[in-house]
Amino acid sequence: MIQSIATPAIAPLTLGLDLGARKTQVCALAPDGSRIEERAIATTMESIEELLERFPGARVVLEASTSARWIDALARSKGHETVVANPRRIPIITANVRKCDRNDARLLAEIGQLKPDLLSPVTLRDERYQRVRTLLFSRALLVQNRTSLVNHVRTECRNFGRSLPQCATTSFSKKVRPLVPRPLAPTLLPTLDIIEALNRGIAGYDEQIVEISKTEFPETSVLRQVHGVGPLIALAFVATVGEPSRFAKSRSVGPYLGLVPRISQSGGRNPTLSITKHGDAFMRSLLVSAATRILGPFGEDSDLRRFGLAIQGSGDKRSKAKARIAVARKLAVLLHRMLVTGEVYEPLRNSDVDAA
Repeated sequence: MIQSIATPAIAPLTLGLDLGARKTQVCALAPDGSRIEERAIATTMESIEELLERFPGARVVLEASTSARWIDALARSKGHETVVANPRRIPIITANVRKCDRNDARLLAEIGQLKPDLLSPVTLRDERYQRVRTLLFSRALLVQNRTSLVNHVRTECRNFGRSLPQCATTSFSKKVRPLVPRPLAPTLLPTLDIIEALNRGIAGYDEQIVEISKTEFPETSVLRQVHGVGPLIALAFVATVGEPSRFAKSRSVGPYLGLVPRISQSGGRNPTLSITKHGDAFMRSLLVSAATRILGPFGEDSDLRRFGLAIQGSGDKRSKAKARIAVARKLAVLLHRMLVTGEVYEPLRNSDVDAA
């Protein structure tokens, strides 16, 4: 009997792009793997578009980066296949002892042409989600700057023997203005004016968040059923996750956000390690903040709270930190499940089942 031998698939024409803020290194590979072009071009819409038009029907391989989203969208709009590599998962490039833009572009093209799965391809967010994240990041930057300025005012007043009272950040500038030592008034009063301006900016962003949630992302109302999840966290979660269907299981969201322990098992050793912290640090911090509220003195009774308090036990610092992470991970899974099903949240659903 003569066995038929499958004909190997023809490799595609491939463009490897090593993206930079100003320049992009290009490596074009013919279907037989030979290099047909290597050069640097400007990282502009015009230059990238001209490149894509000269190589119709190519597979475009690039790393996830600031410019990757619009280049990916442009390439797909022109009928190209795109592979967006996860830079965290390709040590063959990051650990290359002869690392340079040209070599990086070559490696992206060569791996992307023959074994694109080795690049751990990622799906980039749609423009509507990225626009929301720009809003959230802008707000977070104002909050960060406001906190730094408040701490600065407190420190400088303390240097002059004046300890300022504790108060809400939103009312800080008005309450402490008359308490600023006279020698520091010319320096710190303008700082208090800036803090007030930041308060107005943050309040404006908060209004935008509420409005966008109502008009463009009504699914956030489902997530806000959970105690500790307000408009900001709900909108951030929707914008970070994107289309819920891209996760086959809700449990996959925890690892996606870096909320699972690292593993370094060898032989009989299986040490307990910290979380991976891979994925979106901003969303991870928001979930941990929500978990802190859930476990705090004013947290409402729920399965999440009971789960965390059981881990927290005696309440030493290490146990509290472990409980916060565990609740944040469980919260991420719960929120994704609620996005998929749209079901009404039952805080004590599992506890009621156990009691029955």
